[in-house]
Amino acid sequence: MVEQLTREKIAQQADIRIEAPRVVPPTDRTFELPTGLYVATVALFLGFIGTLALGFGNPEMVIPFIIFAFFVVAGFGVPALWTRLAPATKSKPKTWARFRQEGIMTPYGRASARDATVQVLILPALIFAWGLICITIAALV
Repeated sequence: MVEQLTREKIAQQADIRIEAPRVVPPTDRTFELPTGLYVATVALFLGFIGTLALGFGNPEMVIPFIIFAFFVVAGFGVPALWTRLAPATKSKPKTWARFRQEGIMTPYGRASARDATVQVLILPALIFAWGLICITIAALV
């Protein structure tokens, strides 16, 4: 059942290959999206927080809203910094023209620029609209 393996037995069965070290391909951390979409996403989330801060303006809520804004900035700022970390890469985010021409590749196939923009901005836009609706309901009640 249990067999003790010595170095000699292992060496007889082993397939040892000495190869040159693999060259690591350059890292692409751009997410294939233009910077404008990233900025629009951050703006919609901060707009939601700003809308609630203005609508429910209470001096006691200043610190929580600042903390919420800090979390949004940190949550999007860390990945933005990550794209610029070592190892240095020559890849740049797509320009709007190239994005409109090529779209992006998803796990389910190529998506056009319009479809990708909708997919990226639908949730932040709905959250921002939800904030506006909450403020409107609070103002009317």
